[in-house]
Amino acid sequence: MAVAETSPAEGRGSLLRVAVVGLLLVVLLGVPVLLHVSQRRHDDLRWDPDVAFPPTQPLVGGEVFAGTLATLMERELRSGTGWRPNDFFLWGPTLWADNNANRQLGILLALRESMRVMKDHLTKVSSDEYDPNLVAADTNFRNDEFKLFFPSAESRYAEGVAHLRTYAAGLAAVPPTSRPLNRRNVEAMRLFQTWGDLLGDVHASLYRQDVGWLETDDLYYRAQGVAHVLHHLARAVGREYAQELGQRPILRTLLDEVAAALGRAAAMKPFVVLDGGPESLFANHRRNLDAHVNEARQKIYSIREELEK
Repeated sequence: MAVAETSPAEGRGSLLRVAVVGLLLVVLLGVPVLLHVSQRRHDDLRWDPDVAFPPTQPLVGGEVFAGTLATLMERELRSGTGWRPNDFFLWGPTLWADNNANRQLGILLALRESMRVMKDHLTKVSSDEYDPNLVAADTNFRNDEFKLFFPSAESRYAEGVAHLRTYAAGLAAVPPTSRPLNRRNVEAMRLFQTWGDLLGDVHASLYRQDVGWLETDDLYYRAQGVAHVLHHLARAVGREYAQELGQRPILRTLLDEVAAALGRAAAMKPFVVLDGGPESLFANHRRNLDAHVNEARQKIYSIREELEK
């Protein structure tokens, strides 16, 4: 019986096919792992207001909060991939490498709302004028997050960061040329009201039932972006109001617990976001994240109650 021989050309063709299949497998398996690891590193913002502004350093009021806002946005603009929501569709918030894009949308939401309260309330009382740099920064951060040109989101957000830096520099001038925080309870309550509203919206999104399997990770990472911002801003508030908090230890304890809960939420990074049911063998990562979000939300309510006394 004759045995068919394989020609050298056919052998090379078979090897090429095996190599192509192997390369595709490496890409399909390797890219998700690379994105997962790089996202973990990106999420770890090592910003400590007590190091940047040591407790022995007197504050005018506002430089820690403004510096934290600026650092949070700078981190997103200067990372290896930069601002993602306005990128090429394969890397935007709707397809494939969308985790960081959706996280940045949550970051922007929390940053905008906190910036607004700083401009409207924390540095302004009644008929006082607005601080011009805070007005400019707030306007810049409200530029369309999906806009790529004329102007790009990145350019406007970078301008917003620059205005925050200018604001902080004005606080250091003698006399100050920027409006400092007023540190009144009634204005601080407006900040915590806003944060409670933000976390209420996050809680509702994490408990939504009408979510397709392609959308569940989008909601997860947007919620995590909000938690990331509020974690760092809660620590900034702790430094800004250190003297006032020292006179009311319960407020210091509650604020530290808010920051800790949000820090845990911001650091959670499952390899795949699952949406298991109540009796499923699989995790429901949105519910797991919400446990920390809701803890922070309830303690923010307690802070507001203490401030009202």
